[in-house]
Amino acid sequence: MNEQARRDEAALGEAIAAIRPLDAEAMAAALDRQDQLTKPRGSLGRLELLGVQLAGIQRRALPAVERPLVVVAAGDHGITEEGVSAYPSEVTGQMLANFLSGGAAINVLAAAAGAGLLVLDAGSRAALNEQPGLRVRRVRAGTRNFAREPAMTRGEALAAIAFGLQVASEEAAAGADLLALGEMGIGNTTAASALVAALTGRPPEEVTGRGTGIDDNAWANKCRVICAALDLHRPGPDDGLDALASVGGFEIAALAGLVIGGARAGIPVLLDGFICGAAALVADRIAPGVRPYLIAGHRSVEPGHRIMLDALALEPLLTLDLRLGEGSGAALAIPLVRAAARVLCEMATFESASVSRGEA
Repeated sequence: MNEQARRDEAALGEAIAAIRPLDAEAMAAALDRQDQLTKPRGSLGRLELLGVQLAGIQRRALPAVERPLVVVAAGDHGITEEGVSAYPSEVTGQMLANFLSGGAAINVLAAAAGAGLLVLDAGSRAALNEQPGLRVRRVRAGTRNFAREPAMTRGEALAAIAFGLQVASEEAAAGADLLALGEMGIGNTTAASALVAALTGRPPEEVTGRGTGIDDNAWANKCRVICAALDLHRPGPDDGLDALASVGGFEIAALAGLVIGGARAGIPVLLDGFICGAAALVADRIAPGVRPYLIAGHRSVEPGHRIMLDALALEPLLTLDLRLGEGSGAALAIPLVRAAARVLCEMATFESASVSRGEA
């Protein structure tokens, strides 16, 4: 391992060590306040629990979500050489340009949610330079074909994680109080399926979906490719970094870094769909303390997403049959997260509103 990889590994270790449990005192105060608000106890359902979670994450009884940021990480995948996607790899770079020009679904949805948007290039084949709205740390121009060799070296995986850690730290310092994650990378549902299979022990056929819309023959080929790759590399279910390097992607690694970095900074991390969920699963194996900081924005139609959510003990806020990626489901869930904080902070109490409390 070279010197840079050692520095990246040390930075990761420091971030993991800095993650704290949620603040029990703040959560207890938030829960007590929920019971004082002018509504029947529990009548706002999971919105109440989300408000309490936010209080614990932000370590204050009255949380606030005022500056949400959608972060979309991008990378290309060598596994596309095996015919696992309906789209060519060039689409990754073309969609990056679309994000930057404001024409993608996530641009519209982030704006509708009142959120900022930041794009990360962690390893695409595009040759875009850093510019407003785009951060570039291109570890490599796409991963290697993991059907034949590991997708990346350990040092490369650490470098992409470090990119996510750095961005999370910088954006937290700039005032972001919610990180909503998204991704772009042709071939990344194959990488995510391989990761979820490796880290949950479930057969690839159970966790592998149709991604960009492949037909039955292409799906069967996708499953065969993943099975053969797992037999080749044999990543263990408890070693997130090894699984990531074996069959993952640079954007998935950067997202895992964002998850860990968000938890270190005390910021809630709102997940999009299957690929972001796979990144969260990797982060959970590397840094088990991240799980209480996670919020699942939605459940996608990818079959492995439900399995991944179960593995992380997460219940999604929305189920809209989405399968776009880009952070679309996370962006749609931002208003719910903001509402959970505002209800807790802004509703009147029985005492302040002079409302009689019902008997339990």
